[in-house]
Amino acid sequence: MGAVGAAGVSLADEAFWRGRRVLVTGHTGFKGAWLSLRLAALGAKVTGLALDPPTRPSLFDLAELGRGLDDRRGDIRNDADVAAAIAAARPEVVFHLAAQAIVRTGLAEPIATLDANIMGVARVLEGLRGATAKAIVVITSDKVYLNRDEGRAFREDDPLGGSDPYSGSKSAAEMVARIYRETFGAPVVSARAGNVVGGGDFAEGRLLPDAWRAFSGGEALTLRRPQSTRPWSHVLDIIEGYLLYAEAVFADRPDLPKALNFGPAPDAAPITALETVQLFAAALSRPLDWRQDPAPFVEKTQLAIDSSAARAALGWSERFAGPEAVRAAAAWYAAWAGGADPAALSRAMARHEPSLATAS
Repeated sequence: MGAVGAAGVSLADEAFWRGRRVLVTGHTGFKGAWLSLRLAALGAKVTGLALDPPTRPSLFDLAELGRGLDDRRGDIRNDADVAAAIAAARPEVVFHLAAQAIVRTGLAEPIATLDANIMGVARVLEGLRGATAKAIVVITSDKVYLNRDEGRAFREDDPLGGSDPYSGSKSAAEMVARIYRETFGAPVVSARAGNVVGGGDFAEGRLLPDAWRAFSGGEALTLRRPQSTRPWSHVLDIIEGYLLYAEAVFADRPDLPKALNFGPAPDAAPITALETVQLFAAALSRPLDWRQDPAPFVEKTQLAIDSSAARAALGWSERFAGPEAVRAAAAWYAAWAGGADPAALSRAMARHEPSLATAS
């Protein structure tokens, strides 16, 4: 179990992570970069395996992450790249985040998405057979569930069944993890995170990055479904959950669930896409001009996950609950736009420094 921070939330155990050999796949992506920053703050020895950063700019480049870890470029669909990274890292803990992570891209490139998100997991887990890892956390999604748009928060024992290439591939990744756990004895679990927000995200097709670009360019923001609800959480809260989960897997706790949801508190009020960008605009003191452009694909109106099990099993909780997650995300963009050094800013936030919690 981790330590309790000043804000009363459970934090990862620095004594556990100091000097720990960790492999992070997808370290050049948004969540992977924040996870690598947090691990560096905890004193871990991080090896990363990923393609080049998927956006320009990117958090990976802005935070100068290449200086603080073993930055290995390669493809999880390539057995030689995977084997070389594992041999170099000799990991005790593995976080598998490398994936094609955008729903719209999955529709345009279904085969590449299925290959990366299903066979990529299989190749990484196969490469880890017989390796030193005692904890493997595969990051999937809140979209793995069979969603009939009923508005009920999904629990870990609900049926899986994503229907588009992205969500379907993440559902299949859950089955791959189960195969390697139950057939080959891999110490692998899956973490199902809600919609994650935070500074340094520049991906196209995600709400806050799209809003930031619209604000910066003086353009109207296009919303596909303004009244859709999603389980918004701050990236640092979700990552802390991943770390606590890995600690528990490493300890070989017999009662530990093999899959956990990480998202808003069960009693949190749902927040729509429009309300989310209104919060973001207000935190940045920017006017909000938006228009609706219906999605060119079928998209669920309601999505919620029940994070009760993670809270009970790990003592996990959020530092940035509800609207505070959006305001904390805005704080990074505001500071960066105001001239703050993005590397120093991001590392300070990864250390959970309280002065950076909200935008001015």
